[in-house]
Amino acid sequence: MTLRIVATPLIAPITLPDQRDGGFDPSLLPAVLPAPGRDGLKRRLSGDGVLVVTAGQQPALFTGPLFTIHKALSAAALASVLEHRWGRPVVPLFWVAGDDHDFTEASHAEWLRPDGTVGGARLLPRAPDAPLTPMYREPLGPAVTDALAALEADIPPSEFREATLDWIHRHFRPDATVASSYAGALAELLAPYGVLVFDSTHTAVKRAAVPLMLRALRHAAELETDLAARVDSLSAEGADSGVAVGVGATLVMLECRLGRDRLMQHGGKFATRRGKVEYTLDQLEDLAAHEPGRFSPNVLLRPVIESALLPTVAYLGGPGELRYLPLTAPVYRRLEVTPQRPLPRWSGVILEPRVDRVLDKFGVRLEELMQPPGPLEARLVRSRLPEDALAALETLRRNIELDYATIGRAAVAIDPTLEKPIQSARNQALAGTHDVEKKLLQHLKKREETELSQIGRARAAVWPHDKPQERVLTLAPFLARYGPSLLEQLVEVAQTWYSAALEGAFEPA
Repeated sequence: MTLRIVATPLIAPITLPDQRDGGFDPSLLPAVLPAPGRDGLKRRLSGDGVLVVTAGQQPALFTGPLFTIHKALSAAALASVLEHRWGRPVVPLFWVAGDDHDFTEASHAEWLRPDGTVGGARLLPRAPDAPLTPMYREPLGPAVTDALAALEADIPPSEFREATLDWIHRHFRPDATVASSYAGALAELLAPYGVLVFDSTHTAVKRAAVPLMLRALRHAAELETDLAARVDSLSAEGADSGVAVGVGATLVMLECRLGRDRLMQHGGKFATRRGKVEYTLDQLEDLAAHEPGRFSPNVLLRPVIESALLPTVAYLGGPGELRYLPLTAPVYRRLEVTPQRPLPRWSGVILEPRVDRVLDKFGVRLEELMQPPGPLEARLVRSRLPEDALAALETLRRNIELDYATIGRAAVAIDPTLEKPIQSARNQALAGTHDVEKKLLQHLKKREETELSQIGRARAAVWPHDKPQERVLTLAPFLARYGPSLLEQLVEVAQTWYSAALEGAFEPA
């Protein structure tokens, strides 16, 4: 079966990243996850002057929504384009943000059932008073067995079904953590496309990152002032980062009794926001020396640490990330870290043949499907009304308007108090024509229910829950239907997208 992949148009041209001094710190190699049969991938990082293109995401069940895969394959596509341009090794690397503690976001997955409706599964929720445990410590638990069964039940027989389910079962086990299952599954899936998966919670990474986090704490007051000024500057330009700054919040998180907790600055001391545990800077430095794993960066510090540890030339983000990343500029300056260039990840829609058939059958544009239901269905039903009936209704309304206008003028000449009764009679007559049309459409809608349900299923495939496909649906059922060729096609489309964008040949949205 032939898939069609439609890329999201860019809203602005992409600027070519700057090259920088290359070289990967070999002490960080243990944080690169092994990929079966792809041992040579790691060796690419040992090359002279190697550079890195990164993308990243917090863990999620069954690899999360499609945009995670789009991010990772975007890194592969852009790295290939840059390597060809620069004549030096550029490696795509996916940063697994295992420190994230948003279990609600991480604990569910959704997909299309065979009947075209949206199904899914969810792990057991955390208790309201449970610690905010990072995903690299959070076990999937027995509930993942039911989630696997739900996924398996909704994937019909196909050429790649068993291979896909074997891949999912290998990684998403009750004894695995949310982050390790996600990272392992991605490492295996992405290895054929040259993408390395990086465990940011590995001890080697924590040890390398903690000095920068301590520096951020030492400069917490200055950073707060810098960020407040940056917010004002962006606001003056009409931009909103969507990230709150100030009120003593530092850029560093500390794992304590209540889980991952923000460190707040109070005078010369620091305290966890929820747990209210106080530390001096000396105590935090001692803690970092013995337990670096308890420290993690917040969303503004994470890209700075990434660029400090890796020879990163570009970070590929989604719309939300590109919205807040401009806020990080003073953090790079204050901590004396070379910034990588934030660029958009590839974005698009996977159009399966059954969706294309619906578009062709009804003469519908993809953009019309990617809207809430109602207007499109009304237009399609209305198009089924006999042309002579529509013409008769329009003629009747026009004649009502004209004839009542004539009657109204005569009535006013006889007695001005007749104006309102005449208008009321005209409105009732017009309402009668609309009632007739409404009844015709209601009965047509019942008759056309089968065809309208085809529209509904096609919409669920590209705009589930009134959201973009890539933000809801997970990869596994697509992979079961189309196999690795789907990923190969995504990489090719993304390469073409980046090549055109870097040449300035983009189509503005």
